[in-house]
Amino acid sequence: MKELKKKTYFTLLIILSLILITVLILVNIRGYLREKESVERSLNILDDRGGFRNDRNRPVMGDKTEPDKDQKARPSDLENMMVMDYELYTVELEDGKVSEIFSHGNSSSDFDVESIAADIVSKETSDHKYIGNLYLSLYSYRYTYMDSIVILNDKEIKDKLIELLIESFILFIIMEALIAFISNRITLWITKPAKQAFEKQREFIADASHELKTPLAVIMASADDLSVSEEDEKKLENIRYESERMSKLISGLLNLSRLENGDENAEHKEEDLSRILEKTCLVYEGVAFEQGVSILADIDEGLSLKCNKDEIEQMASTILDNAVRHSYKDTAVEVTARKNKGIIDIQVINSGQPIPDEEREKIFERFYRGDKARSRDDNRYGLGLAIARRIARNHNGDIQAYSRDGKTVFKITLR
Repeated sequence: MKELKKKTYFTLLIILSLILITVLILVNIRGYLREKESVERSLNILDDRGGFRNDRNRPVMGDKTEPDKDQKARPSDLENMMVMDYELYTVELEDGKVSEIFSHGNSSSDFDVESIAADIVSKETSDHKYIGNLYLSLYSYRYTYMDSIVILNDKEIKDKLIELLIESFILFIIMEALIAFISNRITLWITKPAKQAFEKQREFIADASHELKTPLAVIMASADDLSVSEEDEKKLENIRYESERMSKLISGLLNLSRLENGDENAEHKEEDLSRILEKTCLVYEGVAFEQGVSILADIDEGLSLKCNKDEIEQMASTILDNAVRHSYKDTAVEVTARKNKGIIDIQVINSGQPIPDEEREKIFERFYRGDKARSRDDNRYGLGLAIARRIARNHNGDIQAYSRDGKTVFKITLR
């Protein structure tokens, strides 16, 4: 249930966040294009006042050909021309040098128009107009008629665009917090029916298991006290065997139900994980020997973990037991444990029948058995790996399984 809530929450969070980011990006792009359009309009203002019109055939600097009188604005006209939106200048050049500067808006002391004009002329560029990246550029310019340049100070534009970016970022933070809250509420609403169904299923399993324990205990006790004839002894042994199988099944169901519910009574304290794993390997050496399998342990010393010792021992035993029982004869089960950047990585590797890719997740489902006949002979019900994964997840970790190059790997990560 926790996994369903987590996936639903993050799916909603990502979708809504992407929508928000897209909207903010579009707002900033629109703002940028609007400012760029205004810059172009301001640089072209002399066209509307009788300036040089043929942009593609701008006279080369130093060309002595005089433009027509109706093409060139008079100095008095330039001086009286005002553009209130931006800091705009017209620079008159004579023999490649600044002869006169006309301001068409507010002037700033830190904008050296004369030096900028000289720098533009020195570049000897063939471009008649330049509008750079408005987030970075200091100025934009445009040649109008012979030996004249319109220069625009981009600082105010840059400040406006950066201010829009900052406002967008602040809005993103605020909206992201709101989106996180909304996603959480929607997640609770979406998963409520699934949660109710899951709770009813878990309660049924737990209640049924509890109810079965008492009559089962009576059956087992009666079977132990019952005296039968030699010919009925076989039937009595079957009763004991099936009763023990049912007892293990009930215990497994109760254990899984407790772990899925999050056992509040489970005590977590700092434990020596290295010793727990070494002890588990030592215990299973006898079982492995009977299977014709050896256990090779390579466990780093001093690995510690805040955990429930009994649950970690149960998880390690389940994984190791599974590896031993599914190993080919005369092979070794390798157990390694390392810690890297605060994450403990445990791997149990064996040589045996590979796990098909389509069953990599199914093997951790309750009651799933890949080889049903063999599992029944071994008195197994497909609860062990489900319990092991739940223990790992209750300790902020997980278990994954895969087969590669003739090896099957169970990888446990714990934090």
